[in-house]
Amino acid sequence: MKHLLQNIRIGVNEKIFLKDPETTALGKRIVENSILLIDEIGFESFTFKKLGASINSNESSIYRYFENKHKLLVYLTSWYWGWKEYQLVFATNSISKPEEKLLKAVEIVTQTVEKDESFSHINEIMLNRIIINEASKSYLTKEVDVENKDGYFAVYKRLVNRIKDMITESAQDYPFAFSLASMIVDGALHQHFLKDHFKSITDCNNKVSVQDYFSDLVVRTLNFKIDE
Repeated sequence: MKHLLQNIRIGVNEKIFLKDPETTALGKRIVENSILLIDEIGFESFTFKKLGASINSNESSIYRYFENKHKLLVYLTSWYWGWKEYQLVFATNSISKPEEKLLKAVEIVTQTVEKDESFSHINEIMLNRIIINEASKSYLTKEVDVENKDGYFAVYKRLVNRIKDMITESAQDYPFAFSLASMIVDGALHQHFLKDHFKSITDCNNKVSVQDYFSDLVVRTLNFKIDE
């Protein structure tokens, strides 16, 4: 099973990159080290020149893969949401009870991230920190509508749709399934940020996890009971 999972490939919209970084050793090094560097210095300070220096490669070689650093950030966020979708589908596939399936999905998208050995060139823990701190910069732009039309955010939206379908299956009369689904996905990032930086305005901490909060929220909002 472990060998099978190592062959899993997370798909990203081809319009985001000029050359698929997953197809070459250099491309994987670009992705791997961009995560390390952005996590270390932040997206604002990150440049292709600095990335090139960190991988002992010309800056121009990075431009063969990505048009600019914005596209690279969109790529990283798309990969992350694709990875979350893969985890969600794998974890919920054998669960038949709608309520239990939904809570498992909530767990997947809100829990503290651990390293996934299936993808050796991706540090998912660091990538998760980037998503928490920087992901909004991938869509809070003037070009968001054009990029959305081109499918840049399709994986993220597909993940929200999967959770929306689980909400509807669990509580068919609930009228705000899309809003609740998107709030779970985005709200989890926000609560993780507050837990790390603005501790005085969140109840999430070392004893109360972000997963605890959203699981309780879903159960209370949809008014269903889970067998003990």
